[in-house]
Amino acid sequence: MKKTIITTMLALVALMGLAQTKTATITGYSPALKEGTLVIGGAGTSWEIVDSVRAGHFSLTVPVEELSVGGMSCIGEGCPNFTLNLMLKPGVTVKVSGTDCLFPLWKVDSPIPEQQTLNRIRDYCRETIVDLIRIEQNRDRAKFDSINLVLMKQELDILSSLPVDVASISKLSNIARMPKNMKDFPYMEQLKNLEKTFAARAPKGFEAQLAEIHTYIYPPKVLQLGDKAVDAELFDMQGNKHRLFDAFADGKYVLLDFWAIGCGPCRMSEPEMREVYERVKGKLEIIGINEDDVSTWKNNGFSKNIVWKNWSDGMRGSSVNSIYCDMGAIPYYVLISPDRRIVWKDMGYNPGWFIGIADVVNGLEIKQDNSANYQFSVRQINATANGTTISFRYYGHKDYWFRIAKDSYLEANGKKYKLTAADGIKLDENNYPTVKATASTEYLLSGLCYSDFTLTFEPFDALPENFDFKEGDGDGAFVIRNVSLK
Repeated sequence: MKKTIITTMLALVALMGLAQTKTATITGYSPALKEGTLVIGGAGTSWEIVDSVRAGHFSLTVPVEELSVGGMSCIGEGCPNFTLNLMLKPGVTVKVSGTDCLFPLWKVDSPIPEQQTLNRIRDYCRETIVDLIRIEQNRDRAKFDSINLVLMKQELDILSSLPVDVASISKLSNIARMPKNMKDFPYMEQLKNLEKTFAARAPKGFEAQLAEIHTYIYPPKVLQLGDKAVDAELFDMQGNKHRLFDAFADGKYVLLDFWAIGCGPCRMSEPEMREVYERVKGKLEIIGINEDDVSTWKNNGFSKNIVWKNWSDGMRGSSVNSIYCDMGAIPYYVLISPDRRIVWKDMGYNPGWFIGIADVVNGLEIKQDNSANYQFSVRQINATANGTTISFRYYGHKDYWFRIAKDSYLEANGKKYKLTAADGIKLDENNYPTVKATASTEYLLSGLCYSDFTLTFEPFDALPENFDFKEGDGDGAFVIRNVSLK
């Protein structure tokens, strides 16, 4: 099912069309490939070209504006969940071939010199790649992670003897991103030494890429919730420079959206963000910070159609990402209040997040901090001597369930007040939102719904100024803090 979803998304993306006119071609053959096996490919971070195997053959015409690291992958019976990296260049045809389905190890015929760099890395690490393929097919995640570390160590070893070119710098950049997502990265000293060596040996023209790698290895302090935002310089698709703080005019909230063209969830979130952008016009500014190379970002049709601020730092987002994002993963969102304090950060995309943010920006009647989960909010409170009844709203997709734990409680006056009754939902069971939240007919957004429900708790001993709602104490439980009774 996962492969089907990915395939459908890629096919839809391909139909959207690309603005690039220059192309490279990837052709391939293996008699072992099953008829109809899907092949996807692309350049940079934009993988949008799809073909299906016929009599063992396939062909991909890939938009590419300049020499870039791209590649291909096969989705079908016997094919591993891996990528074959390829150097691509306008007007060039790259041929790949094998006798089995293990395409990451196939022969590559290419007139591009930098392909030899990729080939040398792959050949040096061949046995470890074979181990990774076998472990991935057996779904042994724990072993996969440990062997993947071995692969990175081998790549670091071979990189020191390779020329500094587009291929080797791309590989070093990928490894340099790892310490942000892995505590106590074991090869940090070797990575630092290799970065210095590359900087000393690199020919002119690689200054931006090397600066990006340096930022990964020596990142600044990452801002956390409650911290004051930090300004940064970015530029738009016309090359005009902008300051991040320029967006805070007129007391607006600002949502930073770290995204890339080849990121499926980044693009899936766009319709809901667009809906919210219209609902709260003048109160919320969205700044998309693209993490592709500049040419890919500027020449893609999807990127050109973004309606909010669409900016880049020229370093695949690394200079700004390193300040605001706790992980090197996208999509990553950061919401900043009008007083320039960070009030929400999260990774990935859950339908309903941004509709919930729209309610906050427009002003919820009940003052509260629901930033731990913007899908939920408190709408009304009735506190009496018999109990405290609270009306909630939940936003989400109609096919995605939500739960409220029966051991939820309110916390105030230094004690807990237990949940005694629920109306409109079933506790500790799957509930689905049913009331349409938008009039849109777009996929995913058309299924965005909400549910209103009430929970009743033990009465307060003394009426507090504010309280916290806690959805139990289990893993994944969320909190709405500082709910005001004023």
